[in-house]
Amino acid sequence: MLIRIVRMTFQENQVQAFLKNFESNKKKIRSFPGCHHLELWQDENQKNIFLTYSHWENEEALNKYRDSELFKSVWTYTKSLFSERPIAFSSKKFEEVEI
Repeated sequence: MLIRIVRMTFQENQVQAFLKNFESNKKKIRSFPGCHHLELWQDENQKNIFLTYSHWENEEALNKYRDSELFKSVWTYTKSLFSERPIAFSSKKFEEVEI
């Protein structure tokens, strides 16, 4: 399982445009083959910073999504709303600590 986190900082006057676009596309993204989980997070203090947190079957599944027309259309629009470059990284769970 591959965990993908993307941190995006939006122009403050573009937050609603981003949220509307995410709402329109979230189920398509979540149902893309290989996507097992999708969440949208908002920074507690800076309301124009959002993160997507997703689980992918593997890197190949993520890359198929990134090569898709769905990704290209969503990302092209989303990028136009940024005030800073996004930060993205992929990880795998190393350890979960239980009590």
